[in-house]
Amino acid sequence: MSDDVRAVRAGRRTVQIRRPGKVLFPGGGSASEYTKGDLADYYRSVAPYLLPHVRGRPLMLERYPDGLDGQRFMQKNTPEHYPDWITRAEVAKEGGTVTHVVCDDTATLLYLADQACLTLHRWLSRTDRARGPDHPDRLVFDLDPPGDDFGAVREAAGGLRELLGELGLPAAPMTTGSRGLHLVVPLDGSHDFDDVRAFAHDVAEFAVAQHPDRLTTAARKQDRGDRLYLDVQRNGYAQTAVAPYTVRARPGAPVAVPLTWEQVDDPGVDARRWSLADAVDQARSDPWAGAPGRGRSLKRPRSRLAALRG
Repeated sequence: MSDDVRAVRAGRRTVQIRRPGKVLFPGGGSASEYTKGDLADYYRSVAPYLLPHVRGRPLMLERYPDGLDGQRFMQKNTPEHYPDWITRAEVAKEGGTVTHVVCDDTATLLYLADQACLTLHRWLSRTDRARGPDHPDRLVFDLDPPGDDFGAVREAAGGLRELLGELGLPAAPMTTGSRGLHLVVPLDGSHDFDDVRAFAHDVAEFAVAQHPDRLTTAARKQDRGDRLYLDVQRNGYAQTAVAPYTVRARPGAPVAVPLTWEQVDDPGVDARRWSLADAVDQARSDPWAGAPGRGRSLKRPRSRLAALRG
């Protein structure tokens, strides 16, 4: 095998990583340099922890064939040259359909690394369940701070957790690997995207009404001022959210990682605390071990929210 190609075994398949020495994340300052080979090694190691969060879900792929300094490609359609053993999901879009990659195994994850796919953006629904892709089994609140103020994120996350607890909904926190946090609520799949997004919007508006000086649902940045943005737009059909343990396209290769609530409260933790170099250690600690495995209906939480709103 040429030095420009490395063969990596993944289950019954062997995946070729071409040009493993190609730099995808240039170093500089405090940021470490990482190559395509490093990316492939990371995804192979983290696969047992990442795959449960993406199996059965259409993906949007964020690719940088020439590294961070090159052009970005946001890829929805699966190219014809992708191997036939990679799972695909054809879903409806306005005026037709689109065929997404579905990452069901380590070999697919390695193939995507070879394609310089840094970040996996997942649907909040699955195509392999009875109700299909129109019914999400995840609800996501995206806490987007002004600047890099993770203290504001920590405070907002605690308040939103308390509110969701009053509604009977558990929430699992995850860094985005960028600036903020996602709070992920497991659902039972009985509601469609319109219902889920409407509920998330109502929850966010209620939270903002309690803290109008600190929180906002304003989609336009110029309307937010110095308030934290509670973004619920990811809960629409065909919208995506970064998958747990995926690498972000930022210097130093930060990783989106699940957290315990104790870690959220830790002043030493921020959105980019873990990177390609150490995120597998966080994965092995199983931070969501205590999170409920059963998804919830929104019927009772909707009634509880109505009572709170008076």
